[in-house]
Amino acid sequence: HNKKIFIKCQLSARYYAKDLEYKIKMKQPLTSESKKMAYQKVNADQRATGHSQYLDSDDLQATALDLEWDMEQELEEPGFDRFQLDSAENQNLGNSETADLDLDSIQPGTSPKGRFQRLQEDSDYVTRYPRATPKSNHCNIFRFSKIFCTLTLLFILGIVIGYYAHKKCPSQDPSPGMSDPHLYQEILKEIKAEDIQKLFRHLIQLTKSGDDTEFSEKLKAQWTSHGLEEVQLFNYSVLLSLPGSSPNTVTLNNSSQCFYPNGQPCDQEPSKDPSQGPLFSYAAYSARGTLEAEVIDVMYGTVEDVTRIRVMKNVTNKIALLKLGKLPLLYKLSLLEKAGFGGVLLYVDPCDLPKTTNPSHSPFMVSLNPGGDPSTPGYPSIDGSFRESRMDLTRLLVQPISVSLAAKLFALPKERGQPGACKPLQFPQDEIRIVTMKVQTVTEYKKLTNVVGYLKGASFPDRYVIVGSHHHNPYGYNGQEWASGTAIITAFIQALMLKVKRGWRPDRTIILCSWGGTTFGNIGSYEWAEDFKKVLQKNVVAYVSLHNPIRGNSSLHPIASPSLQQLVAEKKNFNCSWRTKCPEANLSSVQMQGDGDFFINHLGTPMLRFSYSLKDFSSDLSQGPSFLSEALFPVRLAEIEELDPFFNLHETIAKLSGEVILQIANDPVLPLNALDIALEVQNSLKGDHAHMFQLLEMASRLRDSAELFQSDEMRPANDPKERAPLRVRMLNDILQNLEKNFLVQQVPPGFYRNILYRLDEKTHQFSILHEAWQHEKLHLSNETLQVALSKVLNSINSAQVFFKAGLDVFESGLLGKN
Repeated sequence: HNKKIFIKCQLSARYYAKDLEYKIKMKQPLTSESKKMAYQKVNADQRATGHSQYLDSDDLQATALDLEWDMEQELEEPGFDRFQLDSAENQNLGNSETADLDLDSIQPGTSPKGRFQRLQEDSDYVTRYPRATPKSNHCNIFRFSKIFCTLTLLFILGIVIGYYAHKKCPSQDPSPGMSDPHLYQEILKEIKAEDIQKLFRHLIQLTKSGDDTEFSEKLKAQWTSHGLEEVQLFNYSVLLSLPGSSPNTVTLNNSSQCFYPNGQPCDQEPSKDPSQGPLFSYAAYSARGTLEAEVIDVMYGTVEDVTRIRVMKNVTNKIALLKLGKLPLLYKLSLLEKAGFGGVLLYVDPCDLPKTTNPSHSPFMVSLNPGGDPSTPGYPSIDGSFRESRMDLTRLLVQPISVSLAAKLFALPKERGQPGACKPLQFPQDEIRIVTMKVQTVTEYKKLTNVVGYLKGASFPDRYVIVGSHHHNPYGYNGQEWASGTAIITAFIQALMLKVKRGWRPDRTIILCSWGGTTFGNIGSYEWAEDFKKVLQKNVVAYVSLHNPIRGNSSLHPIASPSLQQLVAEKKNFNCSWRTKCPEANLSSVQMQGDGDFFINHLGTPMLRFSYSLKDFSSDLSQGPSFLSEALFPVRLAEIEELDPFFNLHETIAKLSGEVILQIANDPVLPLNALDIALEVQNSLKGDHAHMFQLLEMASRLRDSAELFQSDEMRPANDPKERAPLRVRMLNDILQNLEKNFLVQQVPPGFYRNILYRLDEKTHQFSILHEAWQHEKLHLSNETLQVALSKVLNSINSAQVFFKAGLDVFESGLLGKN
């Protein structure tokens, strides 16, 4: 027991020693109370231990060891070493009250816990000892807990901010100036055949209104509902040629039999459907009146046919029986008018059509309008514009008739040839048939409406990619093939705006148009383009046409400017339907019907169109006759759904056109190939004509310049590492304006002013040269040929100068490194 008391006294002395060291360090005088505190604690412990006698020496030794161990552990706390050093440095600093203390005998081996308890009991501790209390393990844990919680909260906050920022600005979208095929596929995958079919049927339901403006407002509302930001209606008052109150008629004088244009006798009640009845079959803007004359078969009305007939007969004021096809209708009518004919009965030979088509009793419509409002030629039909008096665009009376009526006029017997064979219609030249034709059309001013939607570009909003289709015509013609193009463009808008709503935007502006008045001569597109001609001349980079995309289901038939043929060739096998033969698609630059006419022939805009056509013709003689599409046969809903029952062809056209639109709108360098234009020029000059040497020499220089331009400017611009924005902008300006050099002022009626487009796929020469050679062969005069050669030469030279000027600008060093 005495040993235990001794050990406790020793431990208390050590507690006091540590307290003394601390006060010496703080240079604080010791009070008498603090000197006695350790001994008071020992006495109190001794009085409180009533059962100490039960402790043997071993327990006493264990207790001492436990106390020593606690002290050792606590002395190893962080910061205690520094405390010892500080105490040693201050051993010589004391005062009179601490001089008799032997600090060397004090062993710092026990716990300082008692010292903190005693200091807390001293009421003057806080005021007298301003030093901060040393931090314990609990304080360290608390401090680390605060730091950990703060970092965790910051981490969670960063995740939340990053999530919403990612949602608002998707990281997978390419930055402006970058082309991303994966992005295009992400947009195009939203276009589905079943959705196009629903849109198609819905659009048909909207046509029950007889007003063009009312339908256009409904179409605008539909485009707006899909998210298109800006949709505008453009109204124009234009002169239209419409069916009269009574049908046109053709009467056989020898029998006095009267027939409507579809072959139906006049004494029978006509069909109630205006598009199928006799009122529909007429030639818009034909001369009006009555003509009694002999009918002369002029076949296709080529220069050779007309010349041959003029040698055989007097054709003055006679009626020509004319087949549609092979050459533009307006050109053939100009030949007949020049020869002296007074009227024309127009028909389509069944052998020129696919086997699946039976037009024997089908009426059709044609338009003699070259384009735009006839009363405002060359300028838009806006309020206040001067109106010219042009009720008729030809002095000829023109009337389309069915094949059955043509056979009745000449009393042709039914042919019984070999099964499956088709024999072209042949009318006897020695028989005289006199008929009376009566044309009763009327002209009225009507309001047409264009629907135009805009998706502004992010990087180049002043550069336009225009997409066009046409909509319902409430006046006269009532076919429903227009709904295919309008449904496709609406489905494309729907898919496009889903991506735009997630923050994406094309680099260039996409303008989406639905034109009115197309069947009367592309009036809607002409008037709008004439209205904005100055802006469009500078800003349009391409036109993508969706005019009547489903004309058959046998083969894909893409048509494109020479500069866009490479791009179209890359895309034409994309997502081909199982019912098509995409690898056999024939890509060409030929004249076509549709709303792209003004952009091609007046603005020199690169253009392309995808469509499906019928390819199974009834005879080898008429394989590929062109310009049959000038005849507008009414196409019903059932016929379109029979051609494409699951709308897979519609989906293919939508995705093909859509991918091309997106690439033109987003590629940093426009996907226009200058070298292909030079190659097309050389291919159009092939032949053994004696006048070609100078043209071929000029074409060779054009090709050299194009190759230099392609290698020195286009290839570096396509490399992102070498791409300079200002140089790319100038390069794109050259590419988009290149085709303007091939616009000529005067061409035969119905011919394209853009001579890069051939008449048909069989004709490889420039169209104006081909026509001039025909005249030369028949008239033994080369004046017409010399004029045509001069126009072609000037076009090639203009393109060569244009290339050279562009190369000089790039080489001048004015751009520097920009």
